[in-house]
Amino acid sequence: MFTGIIQTVGQIEHITPIGGDIKLRIECNTLSVDDVNLGDSIAVNGVCLTVIHLEHTHFEAHVSCETLSVTTGLNSLHPVNLEKAMRLSDRLGGHLVSGHVDGVGEVVRFDSRGDCWRLDICAPHTISKYIAVKGSICVDGVSLTVNTIEKDTFSVNLIPHTLANTKLQFLKPSSRVNLEVDQIARYVERMTEWATDNH
Repeated sequence: MFTGIIQTVGQIEHITPIGGDIKLRIECNTLSVDDVNLGDSIAVNGVCLTVIHLEHTHFEAHVSCETLSVTTGLNSLHPVNLEKAMRLSDRLGGHLVSGHVDGVGEVVRFDSRGDCWRLDICAPHTISKYIAVKGSICVDGVSLTVNTIEKDTFSVNLIPHTLANTKLQFLKPSSRVNLEVDQIARYVERMTEWATDNH
């Protein structure tokens, strides 16, 4: 599990094809991996990946063709948001994030509003029903609060700190982003379905 609070922006430095899968070599920047072991999880742009090789300043992860087919931003040499898996003693500064991407959205608007920036994203129709005003959503691994929703498009506000410390600063219209909806919405839907089916 993760919190959606990005710990650093790293860099995909090398991609090795392995059949339909790939192996990523990722530079950690300021992220300390002293407490990371082989087999641990690190969220890369909101995607939970398993560490298969570890160095002081880099780690490697295997990405399956299935993961590649339902996510974006892992198959090119670009900056990536990084977050180590949370510990039970950690503060939950964002919201509970699983690292399992629900869909890929597309940026339709990204402009400044004073010191902050408004980001509008068109979500896949299949997950729009899980997005609620003032609810949480994870965008490329970043925990954000939804401000408005119109059909399949939702907006969030980015403060200067978020822009400076995540790769969201590089977004532009037509950029694709990984989206993970709030897990509570999925549980509510399942409980409602179960109650309906059992009456």
